[in-house]
Order: sequence, then C-alpha cells, then structure tokens
Amino acid sequence: MDPEASVCNPLERMLTDETEEPTNLPLSLLKSITNNFSDDLQIGSGGFAVVYKGLLQNGIVAVKKLTQTFDLHETKFHQEVDSLMRVCHKNIVRFMGYCSDTQGKVWKLQGKNVMAEERQRFLCFEFLPEGSLDKYISGKFTSVISVWNTKSIVYSSTTYTYTHTKGKK
Repeated sequence: MDPEASVCNPLERMLTDETEEPTNLPLSLLKSITNNFSDDLQIGSGGFAVVYKGLLQNGIVAVKKLTQTFDLHETKFHQEVDSLMRVCHKNIVRFMGYCSDTQGKVWKLQGKNVMAEERQRFLCFEFLPEGSLDKYISGKFTSVISVWNTKSIVYSSTTYTYTHTKGKK
C-alpha cells in the first residue's frame, strides 16, 4: 500500500474509532489497499462480486467489487448502500463505506471508436479473519426462510433454540 494514501484514509480512522460513519471511498484508495485488485489479495468470489483483502497500516478490510454493474440500476445500488448504512449491531459485519465510480471510456469496435460509460461499484466491510459464515452454519435444520430487502435471512434451529432459551434445554 502507498504510505501517502493512508495519510487521510477514512478506513484507518474507522478501524480505530467505532463511532465513525460509513463513507464514500475514492477508487484510488481501494486500488491502493488491494494492490490494484491483485489476484493475490482475492479472498472470495460469487455470482455478483469478487472480494479482496484491503491492507491498511492498522488492519485489514474486505473490499467487495461488484461484477455485474451493467444491469444494476443506480437506484438499487443507492438503496443497498442506504440499507447498509442504517444497520449497526454487534452481530453484523460492520459496513465501512462504498465507491460508485463511472468513467467515460473509448473502445475500438469493428474499426470505430465507441464511447461508453464504465461503471465500477464497491462495498467495503470490516474483515473477519475466520472466513465466511457458511463455514460455521451446518446441520439438517439450517435453511433459508425468507428474503427480505434483498437480503437472505439464515435460520438455524440450534442457534434459535440457544438464543431464545439462553442455553436452557
């Protein structure tokens, strides 16, 4: 990571101050902390995103690069960011910020120069070193019971029983 990039790095502040609010992050910062989205820092991928480790001077964050932004309506992205900014709970991964970058690019297409917008969208979260939740939830009673606000709510009867009976059988 470029040492100059961390001088005014909002992510550095957020890791040391839990009262800091999620914020708009510059693409240059995300490129810097992920070594330009290096394959060496890739920690996961799925149908709609690739996740990278973002290396800071005082810790690590997870940078989620959305891959299918051509059909992601801008309003939906704004709604997602708004929802993530409202969530604050000790059992939910902390949302650190977002980046919405659109650039006009020129490409050669069938011998002609064509200008189009290139959209890049990113979400940044605290890094959990123990990996994804799916590695810890298992059993025949685990199921997805609802999709609400484009989020899957995972229900585990074991967790539910323990939580609501405070461990009493």
